[in-house]
Parts: sequence; structure tokens; C-alpha cells
Amino acid sequence: MSRIAPAEPFAQLIDPRTVETLDVLGPTVQLLTPPDGDDEPCLIRGTIPPGVVVPLHSHQDVETFVGLSGAVEGLVHDDAGARWVRIGPGDVFHVPGGARHAFRNGDRDPAVSLIVTTGRIGRFFREVGTPVGPDGAAAWPPHAEAIQRLLRVAERYGYWNATTSENAAVGLALPGA
Repeated sequence: MSRIAPAEPFAQLIDPRTVETLDVLGPTVQLLTPPDGDDEPCLIRGTIPPGVVVPLHSHQDVETFVGLSGAVEGLVHDDAGARWVRIGPGDVFHVPGGARHAFRNGDRDPAVSLIVTTGRIGRFFREVGTPVGPDGAAAWPPHAEAIQRLLRVAERYGYWNATTSENAAVGLALPGA
């Protein structure tokens, strides 16, 4: 009687030029490691082009951003209220689960970061994102249908998204608002 050994995990070198790249309503994400399991780590390269924002939102998934190039502003909340902080190359911006956060790129260059998060966030990006074409360009501003799809999927995942007025209150002007 022969026994088939279960597949064993193996280490591998990942070529970032061959991984899935998605447009997530302006920002792009590259899923550098597969989004397996809700609590398994997922490494993502995120790019926020000039003039693009990530609206105020929260989710129970932890995210840690490490700036690689360019600069972006991240919204933090503390006892003094909400304020924007600059995140540049080498900076680490940590978002605990449930923390409200947002990003805006007011610079002339794209802001690129590595994001350590959960497979659950990676799968969310797969559901709401669209494959990036050969030119690498993302659509900005996003179409109303794409925004509505993101909101429906986010609700299913239990993610919170701010209203237009809540975004405006922290200094974010959303397209079409």
C-alpha cells in the first residue's frame, strides 16, 4: 500500500513583475504573497498616484505600511483629534484593527509602500480591484459603479466607510462629491 505524503510548504523567491496587480479605485496594489487564510500574513506593494486619496475607513484587519518612495499623508486620530502626518521612505505607519484611517497624495510623485496585513485584506482587494493593464495606469477618478461595488463588498466584509461629509470634515475631497 503506497502512502501519498501531504504537500509540504516550501520557500520561494517571488518575482514582483509576475504578481497580480490591481487597480483599487485609484491606488494600485500588488499581491506579493498570496492572500491565504484570514489571519495569515499578506505582503502587498501599494502605490498611491499623485492627487489620489484613500477615503476614511476602518476594518478589524491590522495594516503596517513601510514607505519605500514618494510621500503620502496618513490620517491619525489621538486625544487631540484627527491630524495628517507625512509618511516618506523608511517611515512606518501602523494601523491597529478598528482604527479609522485615510491617505492622500498631494505630491507630484507616486507614493509607494510595502503593506503587511492579512490575507483577508488581500482577498478584499481581489474582489473590488480590477487588473491593471499593460500601461500600469489606474483609473482616477473612479466610476460610480466601482465605488458602489466597493461599498457593497466592504459591508459584506464588515468594513466601515465614512460618508462624504465625514471625509470632508478631515480634509478629503472625494471625486464627484
